[in-house]
Amino acid sequence: MGSATTQALAATRTALGALGPAELSVASELLAAVRVIGATPQLRTALTDNEADAAQKRALVESVFGGKISAGAASLLVSAASSRWSSAADFLAGAEELGIRVAARASGDAEVDAELFAFDRTVAGDSELELALGSKLGGPEPKAALVDRLLSGKASPATVAIVRHLVQQPRGRRIGEMLRGAASVVADERGFEVATVTTAVPLTAEQLARLERGLAAQAGRAIRFDTIVDPAVVGGVRVQIGDEVIDGSVASRLNELRQKLAG
Repeated sequence: MGSATTQALAATRTALGALGPAELSVASELLAAVRVIGATPQLRTALTDNEADAAQKRALVESVFGGKISAGAASLLVSAASSRWSSAADFLAGAEELGIRVAARASGDAEVDAELFAFDRTVAGDSELELALGSKLGGPEPKAALVDRLLSGKASPATVAIVRHLVQQPRGRRIGEMLRGAASVVADERGFEVATVTTAVPLTAEQLARLERGLAAQAGRAIRFDTIVDPAVVGGVRVQIGDEVIDGSVASRLNELRQKLAG
């Protein structure tokens, strides 16, 4: 991630903080606009033109989306477009993240990150479902309809809105990657760090509490767990927080031993 994108992301979060109470409709409108921009190279180029000022960006947004999205969604989109991004792809990803953050804020007490992780595990365990949602051959509307059938009434409206968007515009990403990324954004917006914990057998509540205290002290913020039981790790614990991996599993140590013996 370039420094320009880092600064742009910070600016969009500031704009979100000034928005006032978040509404899921604003999130849905913003994500819908992201899909339009992603599918229209000329619009994407114009919105990321560093020679154009904020007034020109606002005029462009109003001409394309006027009457189709609310003032709140338009304001956030203009704010994102007015920042300097390292690339057009970063702008698109940043605008998407902004929409997900609005959805997280509008979700109330719903554990959207946990629902996204749970759906990720469901998809990973069903190859036909993974193909239906992730195949390049399927159109966006049938994928969104499938998400509605699977999640409506079972997950929060914010989760449904996020997943519907992701499957309609994957931008080369795998479904699991998108779901986990969105879950991390939601957790971050709500003040948590997500730790994916993989063990051979389920951890007890006491073990999880000890692990949470240690990781929270290391991360400097509260921790939310995404727990995975995988007999392949044999024993021990593998923890991933963002890009950092702490691998104390027996499988990892055995692999290191094999590499040493082979070398």
